Amino acid sequence: NFDFFNLYLVNPCKLDKECYSRAMHASSIVDNAKIFDSFEEAIKDLDFLVATSSVATNSEKKHLRKAILVDDFSKKILEIDGRIGLIFGREDFGLFNSEIEKCDLLVKIPTSEKYASLNLSHAVCIFLYNLYLVLQTPSLKTGRRLNRVEKEKLFEFLSILLDEIEYPEHKRKNTMIMLRRILGRAMLSKWEYHTLMGILSGTIEKLNEKK
Repeated sequence: NFDFFNLYLVNPCKLDKECYSRAMHASSIVDNAKIFDSFEEAIKDLDFLVATSSVATNSEKKHLRKAILVDDFSKKILEIDGRIGLIFGREDFGLFNSEIEKCDLLVKIPTSEKYASLNLSHAVCIFLYNLYLVLQTPSLKTGRRLNRVEKEKLFEFLSILLDEIEYPEHKRKNTMIMLRRILGRAMLSKWEYHTLMGILSGTIEKLNEKK
């Protein structure tokens, strides 16, 4: 209904007659769906990963589950270059923490605290509807953004910097998740990326000289 056609499935159940019956006139999307054995395999060619979940927090310290609302994400989508993966979890218990860790943003639909979860099909529909509205509105895009290779290079340099300053090991995982979320929300431009990489590499070089 909303002009999204590329469907990736990880270890799905059998795509049987019931599946095609529910797909109705969108059966071609089922026919062309790409099947993967693992989450890692499915995301390897995607540049920007957006996890979705009804379980989120406002806590400043719980970076993994700190989410932005779907309306706020929709407004940012035109700033993202490359292949975007909108990732939905399992119908019964959603995404694993290990999967959310690999994503650039966590996005949620605002719902009542009394019953926060939505059926998977309803959640997908709401997300795609919000994105469709934005994509149909003419808008000026800013300069080109980072692809996944550049993004991972930036995280590699950040990790090296943590090594150089002997950052506490027990804090590293949460800190890297926090940095991934910050950079996901920031939507760095190419110029900003190269500036930040220059600062990081220069800092690492100076720290090495003092050893």
